[in-house]
Amino acid sequence: MRLESFASWKALAEERGVPLWRIVLDYEIHQKGRTEQEVWSRLAQVYAVMRDAVETGLREPRQTFSGLVRDTGKKLLSSSIYVISPEFSLLIAYATAAKETNACMGRVVAAPTAGASGILPGIYTFLAKHHKTQEKTIYEAMLIGAGVALIIEKKASIAGAVGGCQAETGTAAAMGAAGITYALGGNADQILESVALTIMNMLGLICDPVAGLVELPCVKRNGSAVVIAAAAAQMALAGDTAVIPVDEVVAAMGEVGAIMDSRFKETALGGIAATPTAQAIARRIWSDTASIRYEEPPL
Repeated sequence: MRLESFASWKALAEERGVPLWRIVLDYEIHQKGRTEQEVWSRLAQVYAVMRDAVETGLREPRQTFSGLVRDTGKKLLSSSIYVISPEFSLLIAYATAAKETNACMGRVVAAPTAGASGILPGIYTFLAKHHKTQEKTIYEAMLIGAGVALIIEKKASIAGAVGGCQAETGTAAAMGAAGITYALGGNADQILESVALTIMNMLGLICDPVAGLVELPCVKRNGSAVVIAAAAAQMALAGDTAVIPVDEVVAAMGEVGAIMDSRFKETALGGIAATPTAQAIARRIWSDTASIRYEEPPL
């Protein structure tokens, strides 16, 4: 069993008369040699870590050694100004809080990467808290997300060093959009449309970490990515389409990543990382780090 394309994934599910998540579950069982119970147990463990990352980020003071990340999630949680609704602000708060847990060296799930580790926790926490989505449904959504990532990895990339930030936060947002669409009753076509809509609207996003740290603009992009994921899911559930088939959209993502200048692939040589302010921050951080002398602990 191989997940080579979105079209073949959907066709296999239809042939067997099962939902998309069942194909990924069978993939895990047959390709990884796990029992079904082991897969469900592992999903429960991963989900628990995701929830904890969100809660930790919202509960504890969040500031990294560099000072670039400072309580983004908590600020959103305590804000009384709502652009659309309190729930909209909370969705962003959940995602940024989990990503801040990563930036502050906390325990997270790389889904699909550490740089995008706030997106799925934010979305799943939002589904559980505000849509009362059952844990079993969230586990199934996680399997669908895994299928999305497997195919994108084959057809494009999930690494910022290879395809830019579109490959990391773009893939995570697509995984999240698929999960939202499934959890809220979307069918297989709508799930795949949500993936296409997400990637289409994150195409070309560069990876330009200030001072080479996975903090800025990474935390902020995790927050904006959940908004794009939610918008894509909303459009797909309403019956809208990306027009371009999802496999073609992901192929375009791979093409863009392949020709993207190396300055925009996690090297901190271009984009936001190359601005005068970012360069001054980098000099300060690495100058301070270089001045720290290592001493052997006493015997």
